[in-house]
Amino acid sequence: MRDHRQGEHAPHPDVWTGHATNRLQWVLALAGAACMALGIQLAVDSPWTSGTAPLVMAVVGCIAAGLLVLFGTLAFVHVALRVDQEWLEVRCGHIGVPRRRIPLSEVAGAEYTSHVTPRHWGGWGYRWRPEMGTAVVVRRGEGVVLRLWDGHTFTITVDDAEAAVRVIKERLRPPKPGATAR
Repeated sequence: MRDHRQGEHAPHPDVWTGHATNRLQWVLALAGAACMALGIQLAVDSPWTSGTAPLVMAVVGCIAAGLLVLFGTLAFVHVALRVDQEWLEVRCGHIGVPRRRIPLSEVAGAEYTSHVTPRHWGGWGYRWRPEMGTAVVVRRGEGVVLRLWDGHTFTITVDDAEAAVRVIKERLRPPKPGATAR
């Protein structure tokens, strides 16, 4: 069976790409936009007669909260994974920030998991938990768990994670002398 993402959408046949999307977070982004709209509405057409300071605080509060929710959710509504011969790159959101590039020479192994959940990691987004490592979680379901030579782990939710693990394992090299997986 041919992996439709390998080679077909990639700029080079030696590049594997995959992604995961969470459509529910678009609802949160809309809530952020609505909060911003409320702040703008208050600034333009305010019936408040109790003074300028409460109005300014309400307008600034609504716009700031709206921006925080809007951009915070849009940054983690989508994750893209790209694996070439030398690097593994994870990009979040539609503008690709935050981004993490991991040289495959730093990867000791890769494993498939079918049970990544936001609750397990403390929510959606770019997460770090001392006992679990680092993760990019945009939805529940399948993912890739990377074991790095420095003993850390990095988990990514991505569709067709089994294919990603297979490609990563094919491209791993023997460890450098003196490197040990913890």
